[in-house]
Amino acid sequence: MFDKVLIANRGEIALRIQRACKELGIATVAVHSTADADAMHVRLADESVCIGPPSAAESYLNIPRLLAACEITGADAVHPGYGFLSENARFAEILEEHQITFIGPTSEHIRVMGDKIEAKETAKRLGIPVVPGSDGAVSTEAEAMKVAKSMGFPVLIKASAGGGGRGMKVAHTAADLGLALSTARAEAKAAFGNDAVYVEKYLGKPRHIEVQVFGDGQGNAIHLGERDCSLQRRHQKVLEEAPSPALNAAARAKIGETVADAMRKLKYRGAGTVEFLYEDGEFYFIEMNTRLQVEHPVTEAITGIDLVLEQIRVASGAKLSLTQQDVTFSGHAIECRINAENPRTFRPSPGQITYWHPPGGLGVRVDSGVYQGYRIPPYYDSLIGKLIVHGKTRNECLMRLKRALSEFVIDGIETTIPLFNDLIQQPDIANGMYDIHWLEKYLAQTP
Repeated sequence: MFDKVLIANRGEIALRIQRACKELGIATVAVHSTADADAMHVRLADESVCIGPPSAAESYLNIPRLLAACEITGADAVHPGYGFLSENARFAEILEEHQITFIGPTSEHIRVMGDKIEAKETAKRLGIPVVPGSDGAVSTEAEAMKVAKSMGFPVLIKASAGGGGRGMKVAHTAADLGLALSTARAEAKAAFGNDAVYVEKYLGKPRHIEVQVFGDGQGNAIHLGERDCSLQRRHQKVLEEAPSPALNAAARAKIGETVADAMRKLKYRGAGTVEFLYEDGEFYFIEMNTRLQVEHPVTEAITGIDLVLEQIRVASGAKLSLTQQDVTFSGHAIECRINAENPRTFRPSPGQITYWHPPGGLGVRVDSGVYQGYRIPPYYDSLIGKLIVHGKTRNECLMRLKRALSEFVIDGIETTIPLFNDLIQQPDIANGMYDIHWLEKYLAQTP
């Protein structure tokens, strides 16, 4: 096991990793920018190192400074959390070159799954169902048109690199294709430095279903069920739940085993999430995230498995501590992403938290790195906390969520709590009858 883990992240996920390390008796190192000097993860770590000014490029994304922090503190492993360098294959390589363990997959698996075209080809080879589309990138409008006509419109133009909805455009008709292609390319080039795009069949009313997988790099892999992440705005997840209201036990077991078997063949190491669009009883692979997900707590709630602790164990060379037969699912869990944003316009709302009262009680968990008096900096993602509730049934879970939201008080800034108060009143949400377009339609229709 490791002696000291450097956490190359900030906010609630840095605090989450710290807790797992402390339960394993591992010392922790927090890194921080000057803007995060008073952050909770810095206060609670065994050691802390300032790695630069507020800009993420000069701090949390600065590999030489992170490496220097490891050397100064004697950290023998790095946990990247999510975001920042968590899916940077070169970062993982550099750490290994310096005999520092990257708590995550191999650099090869990060690189393969980070390129959406290569990831799709790999998934197909491993027996995972994929969305119909082009075989690799398309270089001309004529080539894209040929693919689109073979499938039928509408189609989706997607960037090969990156994510978060950037470099992604829908062409509803042949007349739309040229503009969609050029716009997607321009966005991809600006965001990722790579303008390669490919064409996929656009599904009309799919759900976004992701399967949590775990491997030990030694040929053992399991799945921990699925999460439904269909409530999205601009391809950004807002609320997640597990299990999905759209799947039955047979469908869950089938897709879960398909994915776990693929991870065994790949000899995948660590936590990963295989994401699908699901429509009319069919699953279509869209991408794989080779890291911990923001929404991992809902899986922890229904399985009782500490995913971060297992990440650390596996990275240290241990085999998986459980088999597929050991995994059981209990009840239902929902996570709301509490952002420092206007609940309607989603404009960021940095500033000082003048009052902070998180909810509590049975089945209620709040993952957050903020506190009363904390000033939220304007430089980073607006996520300030996650409210996770668990109940024996989905209905009990929804009622508990309603109660927990009513107790959650954050003053001094705007948050998305009012949005969630509205959403849980909607019959479609209560009945689990929503798809990836539902939230944007609801926001467009609601004054």
